[in-house]
Amino acid sequence: MKHIKFILVGILFGVTMYMTEAVSWFRIFEMFKFQAFHMYGIIGTAIAIGIVVTWIFKSGKLNDINGNPVKINDKAKTWPRYIIGGIIFGLGWGLSGLCPGMVFILIGAGNPVFIIFMISILIGTFMYGVLRTKIPH
Repeated sequence: MKHIKFILVGILFGVTMYMTEAVSWFRIFEMFKFQAFHMYGIIGTAIAIGIVVTWIFKSGKLNDINGNPVKINDKAKTWPRYIIGGIIFGLGWGLSGLCPGMVFILIGAGNPVFIIFMISILIGTFMYGVLRTKIPH
């Protein structure tokens, strides 16, 4: 029961993403064809919130669940990993119509066909672990 609050936040996040239609294939299709602002608004809002929360953590005003300060390490300033990773992620998102986080929401919403995508994501993650030392970082 120690982690019930995290489960509740996850459920709230999933319900929010489902109710805003962020998991809708049609909304994602509209986004990739530049036909609607809907998904850009959601993604832009998430980026803005992420910037503010990261800034708050880096300023030392928030701690982790155990009261310890959160340390966010600086990232290496190498572009190939972002470009190659972004292309692979974008192709997967474009082909499947969903990103990894949405798979769990769609399964939870009663769409068992997305279990196939979840298995594919797990295989991709495993392959990344196997090939990690051979790709640019």
